[in-house]
Amino acid sequence: MVRLHTFEWGDPGAPPLVCLHGVTAHGERFKQLAEERWAERFHVLAPDLRGHGRSTWEPPWTFAQHVADLVDTFGELGAVDWIGHSFGGRLILELAARHPELVRRAVLLDPAIHVLPHVAEWAADHERADPVYDSVEAYVDSRENPHGESRERALADMALHVEELPDGRVRRRTSQAAMCSIYGELASEPPPPPAARTLLLYAPAYGLVRDEHVALYDEVVRVPGMHVVMWDAFEETASAVEHFLSEDPGAER
Repeated sequence: MVRLHTFEWGDPGAPPLVCLHGVTAHGERFKQLAEERWAERFHVLAPDLRGHGRSTWEPPWTFAQHVADLVDTFGELGAVDWIGHSFGGRLILELAARHPELVRRAVLLDPAIHVLPHVAEWAADHERADPVYDSVEAYVDSRENPHGESRERALADMALHVEELPDGRVRRRTSQAAMCSIYGELASEPPPPPAARTLLLYAPAYGLVRDEHVALYDEVVRVPGMHVVMWDAFEETASAVEHFLSEDPGAER
């Protein structure tokens, strides 16, 4: 049994809200959303997934193992609400297919439902390099070059996900072998949408969520900006999730 390293915000007696980050990311990616918005109502729980951050980096890094980690860490909570960004969104689909009894409601934030094989190959090849950067600023600039408030949020976020090296540079806390393996998993055919009520929130400008994915969901929200909606569409994302979770989970889809 593995218990993932998990960050927590809010009253432990409040309804649980489990948040899953994307590949190469970390549990504290949800820190700003939790502290500024969601922790007033929920007990927000956000793990570092296997191969990331302060959780175990040991293989295997398969969907089956990631789901097993989630069950080991959160299964005792029973049916709860889940939020997943990118890879975390795909993990919710995998969890719901294997353990539907654990998913009360689901929110998919620009999910990596199915990464096209040639894109997954490119991303995995890119991740073979050691993720070392001259500074946190250089790390942010190497990604999507967010600007304005989104850049400020990105800098605060990324600073939590690196360790400083003796020469003053920084390294992202990820296993590169795990990153390559996960991108291979993301190229596999996905499960269907969860049976539980599900909100699909995505950034059309980024292009990760394709039209054939959108057509499968009844509750859809489109937001501006790029893939990391916590940076580029913070208010829109926070509000859409709050609205969705304020509704009766048994309402008609």
